[in-house]
Amino acid sequence: MTPSLSSFFWFIALIAMIPAALWLLKRTPLGGAATGSAMKSVAVLPLSASQRIVTVEVGHGENRRWLVLGVSPNSIQTLHLMDAQEIPAANPMPPPPVAFAQLLSRLRPANRDQHDR
Repeated sequence: MTPSLSSFFWFIALIAMIPAALWLLKRTPLGGAATGSAMKSVAVLPLSASQRIVTVEVGHGENRRWLVLGVSPNSIQTLHLMDAQEIPAANPMPPPPVAFAQLLSRLRPANRDQHDR
């Protein structure tokens, strides 16, 4: 194999390894994929472009607590500490959207009555 062909092969191999390494890193605890994580975000309320209130759950089982944090670019302050609560399930099935054809069919009889007069 010529030196230029060998260099090209190693360049392609290196380029192919970058996405593979990122994919593996994403799925390791070092990359943030810890399954037994003791902390999770519960809610975020933006107050302005740079300030927000964040509720974070920390701990496991009976030791779970919610921290209400004030977050700004310069600091993070604990605003409140409370026992963890159960988050109510969101509406499981939103109502089906009304199709445009259904809306149009509702309006047509009214328009026909006006044109017949």
